[in-house]
Amino acid sequence: MNLELLQSAAADNRWGALFPELLLGCLALLLLVLEIVLPKKHHSAIPSVAILGQIALLIALIVHFRTGFIGMTTFNGLLRHSVEGQFMRVFFLLTSILVSILGVVSLSRQRMPRIEFFHIVIVVSAAMMLLVQSHHFVLFFVALETVTIGFYILVSYYRTNPLSLEAGLKYLIMGALSSSILLFGIVLLYGVVGNPALAPAGAAGSMDFSSVRQFLALHPDNFLAKVGIVLVLSGVAFKIGTVPFQIWVPDVYQGAPTPVTAFLAVGSKAAGFAVLIVLAGVFAPYQKLVIPVLASMAVATILFGNLAALTQFNVKRLIGLSGVSHAGYLLIGVIAAYTDPAAIGAVYFYLFAYLLASFAVFGVMTHVSGSNDAEQELEHYADLAKTHPFLAFVLAVGLGSLAGIPPLAGFIGKLMIFLTAFHAGLYVLLGVAILGVIVSIYYYFGWIKAAFFASWRLPAPAGEAQADLPRVAVGWPAKLALGSLALGSIVLGFYQGPLVEWLVLR
Repeated sequence: MNLELLQSAAADNRWGALFPELLLGCLALLLLVLEIVLPKKHHSAIPSVAILGQIALLIALIVHFRTGFIGMTTFNGLLRHSVEGQFMRVFFLLTSILVSILGVVSLSRQRMPRIEFFHIVIVVSAAMMLLVQSHHFVLFFVALETVTIGFYILVSYYRTNPLSLEAGLKYLIMGALSSSILLFGIVLLYGVVGNPALAPAGAAGSMDFSSVRQFLALHPDNFLAKVGIVLVLSGVAFKIGTVPFQIWVPDVYQGAPTPVTAFLAVGSKAAGFAVLIVLAGVFAPYQKLVIPVLASMAVATILFGNLAALTQFNVKRLIGLSGVSHAGYLLIGVIAAYTDPAAIGAVYFYLFAYLLASFAVFGVMTHVSGSNDAEQELEHYADLAKTHPFLAFVLAVGLGSLAGIPPLAGFIGKLMIFLTAFHAGLYVLLGVAILGVIVSIYYYFGWIKAAFFASWRLPAPAGEAQADLPRVAVGWPAKLALGSLALGSIVLGFYQGPLVEWLVLR
């Protein structure tokens, strides 16, 4: 009997469904093998292997976007394959490629191990792919912790920098706290779902998302389930940086290496929202509890993120706090999805527009920063348009898109979120979001002003040089990547065509 159960379980393990993740794992191991096998003088070529390998996989994913596994649940209910999951696979792979390109630039100024950086980035990306396809709380937690542990290492990767070590320690402490909260919530849900006296017949003890939703629909007023739901949402809120779980964002964003900050700002946030959309569906029977919790988070997050960013002069802290406000806008889309299903597509479009704009900005930051990239002030960007017009152009496009200035992609993303909020009757949230956009224009354009217009600065003390950071030459891979990001933000602002048709109208 046990042998039959094992054979039945093994038959449901469709390894072909995990082909992208398996290839990424093999690529990550290949990098370590090459570091051991190749002579040291050839180690400089290994990052190129990492980037080219990921680009090849990205092309294959796009060409074979729709596979026979879409709509299937495999690995005995652990994974559910969907079109959204396939889209997020492409999203995370593109994110990993861009982080790797920025990593080459940033690591060139550091005396740090290089190959391990690309190895961890690839492993974290594969874990994110598994996370957004998880259909069971066990896999959900394991994949999430794999991502989080990878970020513990990446945030403190520049271990000779005190600010990087401080950021790593803070992220470790806050991450451990959030994981404890999340796990406590999952345990409470398991306690009620696994109760034979309450669970549906044959579903006792099952923690796959379908069984949990079925239980919640049958028991719409279970106190322990309510507490578990709030704790699970709180654990996810930490990952996306919403109030009151945003306290780690400014310090960690400042201390982490700039490519890692970009990875946190885009990859980690996108993974959190992809999971939150799934969990919002699982917790739909308790939407009278979920909606007020998410709405209060959205209002506080938008107001805090924008108002706190007004006083920032360190650009890494500024971009971190602005990212907090963007999490608030995305929360509105998640809430609106309960009434208007098109809001889910709007959230995914917003995330893609956010990727283009954020990596454009972080790419410029990587090139403007010196060896200590934690110390990046607005005054360091003075006259950037005069000395490096290409970087200034990319910066302006990225910041303009983040601010929601037409006709850039960020404007279309915000417009789609706001329209779904209007259709869902979320007028208060819509008003707060519009106020947040107005406030954000001040600090985004203050950054653009520093780059394009000469501004008065305090003279340097006698015997000291002016506080300008060294600006490295932009290599052709970085120039191609940054130019593509800026062009993508512009083109997507004018023509959304197939992307909107697939995400929103399908």
